[in-house]
Amino acid sequence: MADLARARVRIWGVVQGVGYRYFVRQQATSLGLSGYVRNLPDGSVEVVAEGDRSLIHALIDELKIGPRYAHVERMDVAWEEPRKDLGGFDYAF
Repeated sequence: MADLARARVRIWGVVQGVGYRYFVRQQATSLGLSGYVRNLPDGSVEVVAEGDRSLIHALIDELKIGPRYAHVERMDVAWEEPRKDLGGFDYAF
């Protein structure tokens, strides 16, 4: 049985206007994770992902790299209890 988990990740750096949200959605969808990604007013990006813990770790590894023109300066990861309230992976506004 999968180790179901939920993570809230905040990413700072050059992560808006460079296709970062699109990149996150592609990566999370390919891993079969549920959740969302959104830009925050302070220039950071927030990702909430739920699914198998090992797959979330794989997503986090990709978030550190990002798409071609992104530059990740810092990431904070907060693990939460899974809620099973997310269907698919999409953008949030």
